[in-house]
Parts: sequence; structure tokens; C-alpha cells
Amino acid sequence: MFDDFISTFWPYTIDGLALGAIYALVALGYTMVYGVLRLINFAHAEIWMVGTFAALGTVQLMGVSSVGGFALIGVVVVMAVVAAAVSGGSAMLLEMVAYRPLRKKGASRLAALISAIGASIFLQQLFATVIIPRVFGKSEAQGKLPVDEHFVQRTDVIDIGPIVISNDKLIVFLGAVLMMVALDQFVNRTKLGRGIRSTAQDPETAVLMGVNIDRVVSATFLVGGAMAGVAAALYFLRFEQAWYFAGFLLGIKAFTAAVLGGIGNIRGALVGGFALGLFEMYGSSIFGSQWRDVVAFSVLILVLMFRPTGILGESLQQARA
Repeated sequence: MFDDFISTFWPYTIDGLALGAIYALVALGYTMVYGVLRLINFAHAEIWMVGTFAALGTVQLMGVSSVGGFALIGVVVVMAVVAAAVSGGSAMLLEMVAYRPLRKKGASRLAALISAIGASIFLQQLFATVIIPRVFGKSEAQGKLPVDEHFVQRTDVIDIGPIVISNDKLIVFLGAVLMMVALDQFVNRTKLGRGIRSTAQDPETAVLMGVNIDRVVSATFLVGGAMAGVAAALYFLRFEQAWYFAGFLLGIKAFTAAVLGGIGNIRGALVGGFALGLFEMYGSSIFGSQWRDVVAFSVLILVLMFRPTGILGESLQQARA
């Protein structure tokens, strides 16, 4: 068992980092919304799912097949931009329809949580019964849609001894890191980012200082949705499929990554995502692939038991002004 782990250490490490990068980008949406509204936005997983179908539609409209080299980077950039725009817009619409009316009426967080679950189910069924049949011409039973032809021409770009990294995994990792660095700079250095942090720290005082809460909340959902859209494009690059139910499991794992890093902590989402991806792949190597999800949720239980604040612990509202 451990001999297999040692022999496959580097391949599983590379796969774990690529998978963890996707978890981390999706986790950013959870952690930003929680930091500002103290709300677990369970519909965020379906916002990511919307982005996967946007990426699929983009590839189909472009008519690309067997793309590699610098052309592949261009295709991924187009997919990421379209998916980010669609997912970001969907997240803003979700906030206006499902959360803002409750917030205006002073509803409890439990009511908002129930609204999030309802919105999640609604989006799943909307795609299963309307979008997939009418837009993609498939039945609900064919809800897991691959591209007609594999559009990624996979080649090894790094080959140093046991370390072999293909072009798709490298693009996923670097793309995710660049987006997370950009988000960190946005939150810490821009005027709107300061508004997000001040609202997270003390909403009442932020209002007195002239911060538009509705604008900040909308921006938070927009940015979190855009990150999920980029994650969807990278996921589609890696696995080349979209499924209306794909957000269920991935969303729970992204939430696990947010809790692992420290819910409400942007940099914690990065750490938690990569850590969870590595835990999953190492667990698959040691115990078998059928134990992969068990390992992920065991990590969540252990973190909640022994360090509920997560690895980094510092939340968004405690960030340096």
C-alpha cells in the first residue's frame, strides 16, 4: 500500500495541485460571501455549474478540436472570460432575487440558508429540463455532456525525472494562482476592496462612512461568481465535460476547502483548496480511488473537531484595513 504511494507520489502530487486549484477558486466565492454576509451560499456550486456549460457552449461555437500549444492558451482565455461573465452575472442575479429581499426585510440567516438551498435545486432542474434540451439538444438522461471531440491536445511540457506535467495541468495551476493573486490585490488595494473589508468588519459603521452596502454585496457576488466561472473553464479544460449535477459534490468539497483554510479568509481558501486536493489524491493512492470522497469529508470532520477556525483562521472582517 505505502509502496504504491511512494512510487506514485509525484504524479498524484501534480494531480492533487491541479484539482486543488479548482477547489480553491470555487472556495473563494463561499469565503467572500460568508465574510460579508455571514451566509453560506450553497447555490454557489450551481453558479460554478453554469460556468461549465458556458465553457462547453464556447468551445462548440468556436468549433475547435485538437488544440495545443499557444492556441490552447487562447482558447482557455476565451472560455474563462465567457464563463466568468456568465457565472458572475448569474451570481448577481441570484443575490438580487434570492437574498436581497430577505436582507431588506431583516430575515434570519436560516431563511437565507433555506433560500440558498432552494435556488440551488432550481438551477439544477432549470438546466436539466430546459437549458440542456433546448440549448444543447440533449435529453435530461444525457445531462453529462462531453465535447463531441477532445479539443485539448495534451503534451508534456515539463519532464524532469519523476515529475511530468502536461500542458492542461500546468494551465490549470498557473491560471488559478494568477486569478487568486489578482483577487488578493483587488481586495487589499482597491477602493471597492476596502469597501468589502469594511462591510465585513462592521456594516453599520461602513454605512456611516458612506459605503453603499448593496453595491458592496453585489460586487462580492460578482467577483465570487467570476472566480467560479474561471474555475469552471479550468475544470472543463481538464475533464472536457459539463453536467447539471456536477456542482453538488464539487461544491461541498470547495466548501470543505474554505473551512479547512479558514472560512472568510481569502488566502485561506487558496491554502485549503490545494491541501484538500493533495489529501484526496494521496488518500486515493494509499486506500484506493473509492475512498477519495471519504478522505475529503474525513478532513472536514477533523478540522471542525480540532481547529474549527481553519489553518489560517483569520477571517475577512479581521483583515488589515
